Amino acid sequence: MAYKKKYAVMALVGVCAASGAAWWFQNKSGPSADTTKPAVSAGTGAGPAKAAAVEVTKVAAMTLVDETQAVGSLRSRQGVMLRPEVAGRIKQIFFTEGQRVRKGQVMVQLEDQLQQAQVSQAKAELSIAEANHKRNQELVAQNFISKRSLDESGAALEVTRAKLALADATLQRLKVLAPFDGITGLKQVNVGDYLKDGADIVNVEDIDAVLLDFRLPERFQAKVRAGQKAQLSLDALPGRPFTAIVQAVDPLIDANGRSVGVRGCIDNRQQQLRPGMFARVNAVFGSRENALVVPEEAIIPQGGRTFVVKVVPGEKPDTLVSERVAVKLGLRQPGKVEILEGLALGDTVVTAGHQRLQKDGSAVRVVDLSQPGGGRAAAAPGQAAAPAGTASGAPASAVPAASASSSAPAATAPSAAGAQAPAAPASKTGTPAPAKTVAKNVTLSGPNPCLRGSDAAL
Repeated sequence: MAYKKKYAVMALVGVCAASGAAWWFQNKSGPSADTTKPAVSAGTGAGPAKAAAVEVTKVAAMTLVDETQAVGSLRSRQGVMLRPEVAGRIKQIFFTEGQRVRKGQVMVQLEDQLQQAQVSQAKAELSIAEANHKRNQELVAQNFISKRSLDESGAALEVTRAKLALADATLQRLKVLAPFDGITGLKQVNVGDYLKDGADIVNVEDIDAVLLDFRLPERFQAKVRAGQKAQLSLDALPGRPFTAIVQAVDPLIDANGRSVGVRGCIDNRQQQLRPGMFARVNAVFGSRENALVVPEEAIIPQGGRTFVVKVVPGEKPDTLVSERVAVKLGLRQPGKVEILEGLALGDTVVTAGHQRLQKDGSAVRVVDLSQPGGGRAAAAPGQAAAPAGTASGAPASAVPAASASSSAPAATAPSAAGAQAPAAPASKTGTPAPAKTVAKNVTLSGPNPCLRGSDAAL
């Protein structure tokens, strides 16, 4: 019995010793493990692994053109279909098709034998009436006839004069005259044809200047006004820009399409344009120099407002954090949006990776997908601002803003070629450039017909 107690005590002591050794080893190695784990997590938390990777760009300055596109058609500044006022048979035609004619030129002469005889008869009656009236004046002076006879002869004289004027007017109406300077079209008649009054003879078109008619949505009715310029291109003449001067705006807005009619004038002394051509119009309302723009990808619409995420230096050295800023938008161009309020030239905004920035002050890591590394981090947070301008999808507009504000408009001009290219060449080369290919018989001297006379403004 004593032997069994001895072994039981030894077993109990052994278990207690093993438990104590285990507890001692556990308490000794635990703190060191705990101290190393936070060090690793701290190292990873402070490193770039937890910073959100984003793409950025700089706020750039460029010239923005306020414009809109439309379609229109060309028409003659003046065009008319010549028609006789009285019926008759064509005696002679004094023009050829496609001929340039002058105002007042006789185009068609109708048979006038009957009307000439009526004029001769009226002249004979007039001479008799004048002689009778003169004789009655002498007789009244001698009191041989009454004053009533003199009045009757005077009235008869006025009647014969009216008959002569009527016969002469009828004779003149047998001549169809050109109402203005222009070019004749294709004739519809021949010598010997009998025409009723109002029958078509030939059309005459004044195309030294052509009119451009197009329509704009009603929201532009407050922007468009006389004197503005519109650039246009024609499918029939590819690669040749033209400039139209807005002459008038229709005061009536079409109730069906809610659009306003606009009429412009184009100098066509080179005779390149023809009435009826289809035109693609780019109406220019104005331009703004040094406008601040950002890519469309940087805009975040939310709750009826628009925001951008700006990248600013953090509290710690060489760190970048995000800051959401409300902005006011202006004009829009393909891929670009004007910023009226909220940003300054040179500010860095996020163009990709917004979803990773849930709140202000989030750490960001700028990446440049254009580099061979393809999405690797920039060199250092302190140096991230330099490549940030070229890390976005719009490097052309961002680089000049980082260099200097004075050189930004010049350097960003290529990126705005879609908006600026038609305006500059059209105003300088819209009409003079094709003059080298114009026919020798076309004169370009004199003033612009769109700015000449009151009829050009109609």
